[in-house]
Amino acid sequence: MPFSKKFCCGRVSSLYLRTLAAHRLRPLFIALSAMSQFENVSVLKKANVYFGGQCISHTVLFADGSKKSVGVILPSQLTFGTQAAEVMELIEGRCRVRLKGEPGWKDYTGGQSFAVPANSSFEIETLDALHYVCHFG
Repeated sequence: MPFSKKFCCGRVSSLYLRTLAAHRLRPLFIALSAMSQFENVSVLKKANVYFGGQCISHTVLFADGSKKSVGVILPSQLTFGTQAAEVMELIEGRCRVRLKGEPGWKDYTGGQSFAVPANSSFEIETLDALHYVCHFG
């Protein structure tokens, strides 16, 4: 069972909680799924385009110096690498994810999230257009 607890409007996986503890990070409970838009932010005009256009996002900069990316992954199977720890908040769509070192795939849908440690990677198979917010650090 991939989820053990529910906070705010989104579900939080046990892997997310372990990753936070391992990297001494703050939880994003209030940020995840608590709002449908961001207020008072700057958006970089140029899109981040990966895998020949299969994944397109825009970087969102917040007044506190934090950043997120908001994007969509079209139906495909891709592998992403991470530098910083990430939490992928899924807004809409369906996917399967396998984190580096994990033997199996886990299914996710809009309203759920998963965490990826820093300096790692994950494979993702999107079954529909997957709208997401990536929270860094």
